[in-house]
Amino acid sequence: MLKQKRWLFLLLPLSFMLACSSFGGDSGGLTLEDEEGNDVQCASGAVEIEMVYAPESELYLDGEVYDAINRFNQAYIDGNNPLTGEPLADGEQAICVRGKPGSSGQIAQGIINAFIAPNNANVVKPTLFSPSVSHWLALVNYQSGRQVFDLADSPPTALAPVVMAIWESRLQAIQEKEGTEDVGWEELLNVLNSPNGWADYNIPGNRTTVYYGHTDPFISSTALSTLIAEFYASARQNSDDPNFRRLTLEQVNDPDVQQGVRNIEELIRHYSSRTTEFKEYIAQGPSYLDFVALEENDLIFINQGKTSYQPPETLVALYPKEGTFWHEHPYAIPEADWVTDEQRAAAKVFTEYVRGEEVQRKVLESGFRPVNPGVPVDYPISSELGVDPNQPSTVLEVPDPEVVAQVQSSWQFVKKQADVLLVMDTSGSMQGDKIEQAKTAAAAFLDGMPAQNRVGLVIFDSQPRVYDFNTSSFIYIDPNSMESVEALVSFEGGQNNIRDQVTALEVGGDTSLYDAIEQSIKLLTASRDTEDDRIQSIVVLSDGQDTSSLSSLQEVVEVINTSKEDRNPVIVIPVAYGGDADINALNNIARSSATRVQSGDPENIQQVLEIISSYF
Repeated sequence: MLKQKRWLFLLLPLSFMLACSSFGGDSGGLTLEDEEGNDVQCASGAVEIEMVYAPESELYLDGEVYDAINRFNQAYIDGNNPLTGEPLADGEQAICVRGKPGSSGQIAQGIINAFIAPNNANVVKPTLFSPSVSHWLALVNYQSGRQVFDLADSPPTALAPVVMAIWESRLQAIQEKEGTEDVGWEELLNVLNSPNGWADYNIPGNRTTVYYGHTDPFISSTALSTLIAEFYASARQNSDDPNFRRLTLEQVNDPDVQQGVRNIEELIRHYSSRTTEFKEYIAQGPSYLDFVALEENDLIFINQGKTSYQPPETLVALYPKEGTFWHEHPYAIPEADWVTDEQRAAAKVFTEYVRGEEVQRKVLESGFRPVNPGVPVDYPISSELGVDPNQPSTVLEVPDPEVVAQVQSSWQFVKKQADVLLVMDTSGSMQGDKIEQAKTAAAAFLDGMPAQNRVGLVIFDSQPRVYDFNTSSFIYIDPNSMESVEALVSFEGGQNNIRDQVTALEVGGDTSLYDAIEQSIKLLTASRDTEDDRIQSIVVLSDGQDTSSLSSLQEVVEVINTSKEDRNPVIVIPVAYGGDADINALNNIARSSATRVQSGDPENIQQVLEIISSYF
């Protein structure tokens, strides 16, 4: 007999939403436009190459540290060879590079689509592709069924090991308790499984469980390398040969190995689509996350104080004892009909330029390790900024492409699943375009939910109500008791599509924001299965100030703080919708939950909720 639940979730289908990404436009003279509409200066008659690079490379390619692309182009405008600094010889062809950043996984998929699904919305046809790591080049070859990239002829341009960025106090506590300097997944799991969590490691405070985060392995290079490393760690633990060197397809498909990866993923507080967001999240301090998977250069970026938040203590790089990967930022030219021989030769010239000493010094300044032996590893690769130039001591072998593909596709089965309550304001202030835009945004949010996640709907006007699939109706939540929750009997209820309920929403009445949040937390807590450790989160969408709650802001904060003492606390993510939202109240709620208020105006609310959906 199925265990009864206090309320019902609806399982939702997974829909990966890849942004449309392509180059366009022909040269009309000396000035070209890049994707953002900015002018790109080119020498007359130059061979044009179009490049997509990993976002972190922007620091030295076209960013605050250096602008290698513009300097390369300017050399030709000035009539000089950028490699030698000498005047161009007679007949020597000028080159012009147009570049833009792009998430490695999305761009890789766009290149795959260019070969096998050219009518897809996401099609990318670059002359030069530089992902963070060559895993993506191998996946393009494997998924497209052809040799698009020659990995042996895709030289590295900047090196960065994948690390666990962990607060120094946490790492020291683990080392002291374990009696060893060598820490890895085994020791991190020991914290998770310790009866009193961090309290057994003499970490003060009420929170005892571990908070970990990583990004989406379909988009992020760091996440893909981290997930492969997790499979390595679990396979080694389940292998009779602890010294095995190469992860196999058989091991990836082994249920015991997959369970080991699930155990690691149980450390997750929440996910995110890109490292860009996590750099900001973890900088808030240990109250938000204990550790997160990053490239070494991202950790340096945080410790240099370049994030919005100033970290309260030093982050240090944990190079897992089980091993990690180097990200080499290769420069790869696709073997494709959209790349001419002239462009191929031009791309090789630009690659040589980036690997030259001048640019490599800027690569180092940006927190990467240079590939040119003429530029020695030096500051900022130093203990002062939390990293060790002598690490990593153990480097994992890159598995065969079919193994990498299987690791990636297995993520939906090994990742930590989530219970999410979408809490929507339907008060009178949402009249007109606001509620219609909110409905559209909610649909985008639901589309982003993986099928393994469970989503429920709470609406609030003068009182909060929760949708019950058994009765196909909204039931008022009694703010003074949880008796109404008992009426939401079964977890295995109706099959109605939650989107239909959102579409039919009507507005009117006052705003019971505080009651809705407090009672939603209680709903989630009441629905919890002690044998099923899931991310539990509330996404609140409200445009106005509380006008009718029985609860106060202080009481809501107290409920959130009490939840934080649980092994699996409820995360509250407020979205301030419209110019009259009570930012102060929502910010207090977010801060108590160690999250941030997301600003969602009618014009960008869909984008905001798409980002939030990637947390799960």
